[in-house]
Amino acid sequence: MRAISLGVGASFFFASTFILNRLMQLNGGDWGWSGSLRIFWTVPILLALVAWQGKLVPVLRELARHPMQWLGWSTVGFGLCFAPLCYAAASGPSWLVAGTWQLTILAGMILAPFLREPGEHPAPIPLRTWFFSGLILLGVVLLQGNEARHLTAQDLAGGVLPVVIAAFAFPLGNRRMMRFCQSRLDAVQRTLAMTLASLPFWIALALWRASSGRLPTSDQLFQSALVAICSGVIATIFFFAATNAVQDSPAKLAAVEATQAGEVVFATLGEGLILSKPLPAGGALGGLALIVVGMLLHALGTRRPQEAPMVTPSCATKKEGGEPEAHRLPDARLT
Repeated sequence: MRAISLGVGASFFFASTFILNRLMQLNGGDWGWSGSLRIFWTVPILLALVAWQGKLVPVLRELARHPMQWLGWSTVGFGLCFAPLCYAAASGPSWLVAGTWQLTILAGMILAPFLREPGEHPAPIPLRTWFFSGLILLGVVLLQGNEARHLTAQDLAGGVLPVVIAAFAFPLGNRRMMRFCQSRLDAVQRTLAMTLASLPFWIALALWRASSGRLPTSDQLFQSALVAICSGVIATIFFFAATNAVQDSPAKLAAVEATQAGEVVFATLGEGLILSKPLPAGGALGGLALIVVGMLLHALGTRRPQEAPMVTPSCATKKEGGEPEAHRLPDARLT
């Protein structure tokens, strides 16, 4: 239940990304700088936080030992996620971006079989987990249905396709690095490590936009700092802490990822309040209800007995009688 609560909290702060990115675009900001500045602001904040906790040296040591793994998968998880989301914000409303982003719920479950280690035998994701996630996605469709009828092909190409890429890139990068570092880093340390490792991507993007004559506006500097605090620091730490806590349970991991559907609710309501957009009515309210019900069912489902842990050849030890005993993967909880 704690992991679900952290996931919902993360979705609240992640929702600010969609609204603020859209606001920056409406105020003339460039999408490339929206993504780059977010990371540039996040780095000093996380560095100060981790240094204050006395946990900076393990992060730097981990990056030095495995530079290519961190560089590659952090670029996938952060670079190929946040950059397409910022690009999409320049092409479509925040509700469209947030709604399409919910594909990440299915993306995590679809990718799971391809991310297992050789010889690993994870417990299958129960049918009820697929059903609960399906309810959430149906709610998203109902919520977005009326507005989606008015979209043009250009809206779909610019506001949907980049988000599809981001929806698969984020769980892919997150799960790969979560499994790679296991208990060596906690959620805050892993957030900092992935942020630092993705810097080459963001520096290259910023240089490209600057060479094209696109420079950040003063409003964009301030608003990107808000995105960095709300999404780059608070939301990401919450989400990584939640996924770390349930990394040995495929069903619970899927449930935590499903809490991100809350972003649609928060983004839709936030856009109505901040950008003066009409609030949902009619069938859209039914969609909101389905999203909430789906997340509640996921939360209740995580209170059931856990599945059998994932077993690998290296995780088997011998009991006194000579029979192998399964060990759980290390649980990197945030303490």
